Amino acid sequence: MFTRRHLITGILVASLLAGCSGNVLAWGSASTTSPLETPLVGYTPVPSPTQGPTLPPSVTPLMVLPDPGSPGGTASPQPTPTLPPVNTGGPMIVYRAQGGDTLQILAKRFGVSLGQIISAENVNLPAPDVMLQPGAILLVPNLLTDTLSPGDQLIPDSEVVLSPSSLGFDTEGYVRQQGGYLSTYSEYLITYGKTNGAQAVNRIALDNSLSPRILLAIIEYQSHWVLGQPTNLAQDDYPLGYHHFYYKRLFRQMMWASGQLSDGYYKWRSGDLTELTFSDGSTVRMNPRLNAGTAAIQYFFALTNDRAGWEQAVAPSGFAALYRRMFGDPWARAAAVEPMIPAGLTQPTLTLPFEPGRVWSFSGGPHSVWELEGGALAALDFAPASVEHGCAKSDQWVVAPAAGVVVRSAHDVVILDLDGDGLEQTGWNLLFLHIGPEGRVEAGSVLQAGDRIGHPFCIAGGASSGTHVHIARKYNGEWMLVDGPLPFNMDGWVARGNGIPYKGTLTRGDQVIEACACGTYSTRIVRDKK
Repeated sequence: MFTRRHLITGILVASLLAGCSGNVLAWGSASTTSPLETPLVGYTPVPSPTQGPTLPPSVTPLMVLPDPGSPGGTASPQPTPTLPPVNTGGPMIVYRAQGGDTLQILAKRFGVSLGQIISAENVNLPAPDVMLQPGAILLVPNLLTDTLSPGDQLIPDSEVVLSPSSLGFDTEGYVRQQGGYLSTYSEYLITYGKTNGAQAVNRIALDNSLSPRILLAIIEYQSHWVLGQPTNLAQDDYPLGYHHFYYKRLFRQMMWASGQLSDGYYKWRSGDLTELTFSDGSTVRMNPRLNAGTAAIQYFFALTNDRAGWEQAVAPSGFAALYRRMFGDPWARAAAVEPMIPAGLTQPTLTLPFEPGRVWSFSGGPHSVWELEGGALAALDFAPASVEHGCAKSDQWVVAPAAGVVVRSAHDVVILDLDGDGLEQTGWNLLFLHIGPEGRVEAGSVLQAGDRIGHPFCIAGGASSGTHVHIARKYNGEWMLVDGPLPFNMDGWVARGNGIPYKGTLTRGDQVIEACACGTYSTRIVRDKK
């Protein structure tokens, strides 16, 4: 909250954000996507890294163990270099690196030190915070003595986020064809008025960058709405299984569920999710061989089921079997688009999202892209200089940090596609939240770096307490964590977090700015004039 004003070189800077969330927009922001059908003139798209062939998912861990089929149980020859004595007391687990893995992240998941992870291919490993080559074979000591969650990889990453696998899927057509309760359901939303079930699924999927398939499958598993009918009042009012009065009815249930799915997915990505806790207080260590998509499913069902129900849901015969029955083989689709984060991925060159020479404030460090509860810590906030606090009208402009195509512009959301194909599901995209209606760029516009997008904005009494812009990145539909292996970098200012939402720093050389919604001089940031 703002209790004082600060004079900054004659301009009062109010970093006007005490808490920022797209939750106001979770009432439905437009699903207006405009794929371009004609070549763009004067625009060079950001090239996407070449993706190599996808390795088949490993269901059973390979371990350097004696071969019981050999005479006397002696070990069979292993096609690996001689191992250093990093785990003389036990076997080594053979692990294939997944997209987005780093040594730091793997050390958290496996409960080992960095020096205990070695290459099985006798190659030099990268620095601890640099992404590993997907498919690289590593040897990790088997030090975990806790009971582990099942290690079966149930759902590919690309089936959880709004990835290229989602292209061409017709949510409304699918729901209508199944003829279940969801096909007849509707509710009134403040932003959109009367909204049917399939439309609600699409809005939640698009805003939170989640696959509509995963939402439909969870609705069906929890309440039978998609293929049949709810069987009790709880399924009728709380179709996603979360019994809380504030989250009653489908849309709010999906608001909550999208945050939890994202929480599980992205905390696994960062290595910060290693344990599940059940309603009876019991815990289980998550199997370090999981992929992010499966971790999200295990996490979600731990929140909505008791231990027995969870074990049934995460078995291959549970949710994964239902998903396959509804949508076919997800791994076949994944083979065409994964790894989601390919080898050698780099962030395109980006500028700060405001005009040179203008005074702004770094008002919010890494925090959730969309939901109040849970989700990827992939967003940053910047507030313009102002002589008023709160939701004051601003004449300053948010500008494009790079060239791109506007694929969505409605309410206070703008999505800028940097590869020019007009799709949010592919390549690099930037999300701008809290863009006011006056002067806002239209969908389909082709922008160059520095072109104006709109004015920063907020709604009095809404989820944000001051005028600001909220910006986040995603690649192939996956939100890119601000503080992940590819930290947010704008004009050489590199963002980092400290584990507390909205806190963190921007660093460039020996300059450091700490995020704060207080609007003090120390939070000011000015984009250089070129």
